[in-house]
Amino acid sequence: MSVEININKVVKKYGDLTIIPGLDEHIKNGEFFTLLGPSGCGKTTLLRMIAGFNSIEGGTIAFNDKVINDIPAHERNIGMVFQSYAIFPHLTVRENVEYGLKLRKMPKDEMKRKVDDILDVVQITEYQDRLPERLSGGQQQRVALARAIVIHPSVLLMDEPLSNLDAKLRVEMRSAIREVQKQVGITTVYVTHDQEEALSISDRIAVMKKGVIQQTASPHTIYTRPYNVFVSTFIGHSNLFHATVRADGSGKAVVFNDGYVMPMDNLSDEVTEGMQVIVSVRPEEFSIQPQGQGLQCRIKNKVFLGKYNTYFLDFEEKMLVPDQPSIEFSQDLGHAERLLDVNETVTLKPNAAKVNVFTADGERNLLKGVVLHE
Repeated sequence: MSVEININKVVKKYGDLTIIPGLDEHIKNGEFFTLLGPSGCGKTTLLRMIAGFNSIEGGTIAFNDKVINDIPAHERNIGMVFQSYAIFPHLTVRENVEYGLKLRKMPKDEMKRKVDDILDVVQITEYQDRLPERLSGGQQQRVALARAIVIHPSVLLMDEPLSNLDAKLRVEMRSAIREVQKQVGITTVYVTHDQEEALSISDRIAVMKKGVIQQTASPHTIYTRPYNVFVSTFIGHSNLFHATVRADGSGKAVVFNDGYVMPMDNLSDEVTEGMQVIVSVRPEEFSIQPQGQGLQCRIKNKVFLGKYNTYFLDFEEKMLVPDQPSIEFSQDLGHAERLLDVNETVTLKPNAAKVNVFTADGERNLLKGVVLHE
């Protein structure tokens, strides 16, 4: 039976080095929950603590109300899918999937029925008599997935399972994994550093940095209303501008460093006159406007990406938060009235309803209704 996972002030240390300094999280029964972050942020460490492969130096992890800190891994009733597949090369597909059920001494008739069902769910029935060496990477990952869920685990844990696959197969397999998870309804914790993968597959995402969760929310919320600059720039691309708040009788606005004024009606009450802020604009949130009705810049370079043109922009240095890899405008070619040329000067207007505004240190979003945890 599937369970909820309650993580309470969990600490992970290696000697004097603290990897996770006291983490709280609640994973709902039956949801697809993704831990997302850069390499070294602690996401795989946390997954291995849930699995029982890593010790817990402080706090508790519970399945429903049952604390599992001292329960060995083989007694936690988890299914695990690894990056490297970890299927037995000398066993056929069916024998690999049967393996966990044989260890549980399941009667042969019941085992055959369960294996037949799961082979059908993950769509590898026709390959059941093949050895792994005769399977593609995607087919091998389906075998690993079938073996993990045929035992009806309480929790399914997946550690970057698609990173060894090519781009097209990754897209295909993430759809398959999501479909299988919805069908069987197992609480799933999925680790990845791939933002697109996380957005497409998850019910909720927890974005991690240095062992600390920066925000937990739905993919849509994470992308459109990130809690801080780290989340904004880690999930997709964001262009960061310096600005100052103007607040008077006519309402509130942010004033960019070139003097362009953008009225805003969704700034929180704590935003006051003269406050220094960072405005985050995604590449698709710009529109081309006549001169004087937006931010003026020069097209430095452009890349054709099929449905979109991505333009790399050159602004006055005083306007930008330093150390950004690039400033970009994404133009949907299906709706473009005209294409832009390299070295052309253009005026781009940010969409005030879509942009995000952060404190000057980048630690907090200043728009109304933005949540750290949903």
